[in-house]
Amino acid sequence: MGIVNIDDDLHDQMRKASAVSCRSINAQAAFWIRIGMLCELNPTQSFNEIVVRELRAAGVVEQAVKVAST
Repeated sequence: MGIVNIDDDLHDQMRKASAVSCRSINAQAAFWIRIGMLCELNPTQSFNEIVVRELRAAGVVEQAVKVAST
């Protein structure tokens, strides 16, 4: 684990986004980094397609469908 230096404006945006998303600033940064990496690796997929794919891989989508159908 290491320290990443980021621009003050980006840090402020991350702080605001983390409050809206109920994540810590570090968790928000990790989310943006992971999604950014996945978007670069899958340029033909939309953000929503990537998020759904990741949720499905984690078993979240199937669980939500089960709960919604009861």
